[in-house]
Amino acid sequence: MPGAMNFAFDAFVTEIVADGDRAAFALGEGIIAWDDGARIEAHDGAILCAVGHPSGAGVITGGDDGRLVWSRDGEVTVLAEIPRRWIDAVAASPASGLIAFSAGREARVLDSKDASFLRVFPHEASVAGLAFDPKGRRLATATYGGAALWYARIAEQKPVMLRWAGSHVGLVFSPDGRFLISSMQEAALHGWRIADAKDMRMGGYPAKVRSLRFVGDTWLATSGANGAVLWPFVGANGPMGKQAMEIGWDQSALVTCVAADPGGDHVVVGLDDGRVWACHLASERRVTLRAGLEKTAPISALAVLSGSRVAWGDETGGAGILDLDPA
Repeated sequence: MPGAMNFAFDAFVTEIVADGDRAAFALGEGIIAWDDGARIEAHDGAILCAVGHPSGAGVITGGDDGRLVWSRDGEVTVLAEIPRRWIDAVAASPASGLIAFSAGREARVLDSKDASFLRVFPHEASVAGLAFDPKGRRLATATYGGAALWYARIAEQKPVMLRWAGSHVGLVFSPDGRFLISSMQEAALHGWRIADAKDMRMGGYPAKVRSLRFVGDTWLATSGANGAVLWPFVGANGPMGKQAMEIGWDQSALVTCVAADPGGDHVVVGLDDGRVWACHLASERRVTLRAGLEKTAPISALAVLSGSRVAWGDETGGAGILDLDPA
């Protein structure tokens, strides 16, 4: 599907999911809109989170209507419903087929291949973020005071607690599963080495880190600064004792979203002035994919699709598809 495409939706673009060869835009008004024109009403209210289904077909969304929904090809399946709670974090593992979602102080785990499977993991405070390890066997949950590690299929257990003071809101495992990184309510990251719970401070941000994504096996790219901040993950200690590097520093704008291509060659960056650019890490060649326009809204979602395409969405419902390397 060559060439740029533009869309004008009626609500905040919460997330963009690669659904096969298509981009699925999850919108604040409860609708999933695909780039081929297909649309489906998934929620009676706002979509708060979205992720691809473990099978690779369709989109799983959580909403403020208390429902977890699987949308695909004109069909909506309610996977779970918890009245009077928001479902604001979701994760899925293609490796294990498991799906996790948060509802208040609970994390719940479903099996996409077994409708009767359910695990409920209680916490002392709200669960704000979720991540499966690369094999999909362990689930990390972000909460106040640190992160909890659960064996996703075991019913009765006490989690391993990775503690650090403050409110933790987002999580990502390193591709080798050896490190867990948390974004915090304050303008900082925190990390742990899983083997020995050795922790690492990753600070220096001028703004809250709302987006973090591994670029291949070597770099963790994050938002929250005037350029894309990349932390090195090489060797037994990962980023411990090492400095991050910043790409595309620009004092006039903050990075709001980061994404990466499947091969780990490019980092793609969205800014709070509506610009989108990409950098080929090996050559350090940086190209502008979308120039900023006057009064353009901040980029709220980014995804790299098959065929070297980039999908973007912003806070006012603007969205589109771009070529990753327009040259």
